[in-house]
Amino acid sequence: MERYIEKGGKRLRYGYTTGTCAAAAAKASALLLFGGQRSEAVDIDTPKGWRVGVQIFELQMEGCDAAVCCAVKDSGDDPDMTSGMRIYARVERAKAPGIRLEGGRGIGRVTRPGLSVAPGEAAINPVPRRMIESEVAAVLPEGEGATVTIFAPEGEEVARRTFNPKLGIEGGISIIGTSGIVEPMSEEAIKESLRLELSVLRSSGAHTAVFSPGNYGRDFCIQNGIGEKLLIKTSNYAGYMLCEAEKLGFREILWVGHIGKLVKLAAGIFNMHSSCGDARLETLAAYAALVGAGRDTVGLILSSNTAEEATEHICDAGLEEAFAEVASRASARCREHCGGNIKVGTVLFSQGRGLLAMCDSARWIMEEQGWRG
Repeated sequence: MERYIEKGGKRLRYGYTTGTCAAAAAKASALLLFGGQRSEAVDIDTPKGWRVGVQIFELQMEGCDAAVCCAVKDSGDDPDMTSGMRIYARVERAKAPGIRLEGGRGIGRVTRPGLSVAPGEAAINPVPRRMIESEVAAVLPEGEGATVTIFAPEGEEVARRTFNPKLGIEGGISIIGTSGIVEPMSEEAIKESLRLELSVLRSSGAHTAVFSPGNYGRDFCIQNGIGEKLLIKTSNYAGYMLCEAEKLGFREILWVGHIGKLVKLAAGIFNMHSSCGDARLETLAAYAALVGAGRDTVGLILSSNTAEEATEHICDAGLEEAFAEVASRASARCREHCGGNIKVGTVLFSQGRGLLAMCDSARWIMEEQGWRG
């Protein structure tokens, strides 16, 4: 893929997600099966808005009723366990109209709740699922039906070196990607670009910034009218961004984020990457116990697969007060981290429950800025 981004003075190449590869392979297989078209490359529409060309390999017919093609995962200049893997799609004629999507060899299967895919289903996330179905539907003759099976022969081996086993995804990789495009990662380059973004915001005269770790927080801010023009996605670099904000003279920081990320701040974890520290469930269990959770509820929280699942256990027990404690503690730890020189507020939400809590400082910042929340 010949698209590049400048980060920290470095020219880095974009790549494709496993979702884009699966959609391309599926489209090529459908073209071969239903139209006899042998495509060395196919064009794919990605959620990022880019239409990209993907090379196709190993085009094969299996009798008259099925075709198989593959695309090679190209992660660009991003370090990625799945880079270079072959992602295959087998498209088979079906008796009924429509498209049925399945996961085959090397595609993980979800075994625990709390993810975007239900237990028992193949680990093909919602966005790539829609991409695959859309690309096949675009070339499927009217009245025809197809069963699409995505598989990756190396998937099971590669998945052992990922976080899939910890998440309860067994037997292979996940087909993922919310944009269809892999943006190359360079830690120092990312930090520098974040610092520059913060510096530009401060240069505009802003004394308040809204920090969010990622897209979930950004989307929550947009949907709830919270400081979109002051919003900066910090990725995992919470501590770094707080210190840079203090150096630049910001007076207020409002954190808005998913409970699974911001609960780490309450534990004093300022690099949010799971490899640097992960006490999400333990922290939630401690704050649930603080507001009255019994041994059984604490056990359910600690045995949860994700923070989202733990949140449901807390809410089911009527212990929502725990989230207010987490928000207050997160803000306090952030103030300490940057020398007490910045007012910090925290807004927590979950995908299933929406707004969970905001601390007093967050309310003050939002009222001062005229944000409805």
